[in-house]
Amino acid sequence: MRLNLYERWWDDFPTGRSFSTRGLTVTETHVVNWSMLAGDWLPIHVDREYCADTPFGAPIAHGPLTMALAMGLVTQANVYGDAIIAWLGLDGLRALKPVHIGDTIHVDATVAEQAETSKDERGRVHIDYEIRNQRGEAVMVFTSGFLMKRRVLARHADA
Repeated sequence: MRLNLYERWWDDFPTGRSFSTRGLTVTETHVVNWSMLAGDWLPIHVDREYCADTPFGAPIAHGPLTMALAMGLVTQANVYGDAIIAWLGLDGLRALKPVHIGDTIHVDATVAEQAETSKDERGRVHIDYEIRNQRGEAVMVFTSGFLMKRRVLARHADA
């Protein structure tokens, strides 16, 4: 029997299921590439001299970059496999602490809600993401929603 390493279903994400990713060290290359992509060259991200006089003391990663890296870590871990039909959006995004160049982040995530939809072949999940640095401090939190494919079993086998 051949094992499909990507096969996942809505059914695999009950409320309360949790998972963690590996770490990723945020580099200056990440920050510069994000600045180029987004056009966000604010000095708080790219100007060491400017940042020396701020409470951070050094450049910090963009908040949306931290969010994108976190979502990428979960994708690279193959948590969702091929279950996702659509991304439904984010709720409650909060940047709690700065992420500096050289910080290593990882994601601890928990299924906050699993809900049926009006169509038997799909379901909805909301996942709470908590991004932590190398000291275990939460640096960002958010909830991400997904529409997922669902196993369609014979609902009325007697019929």
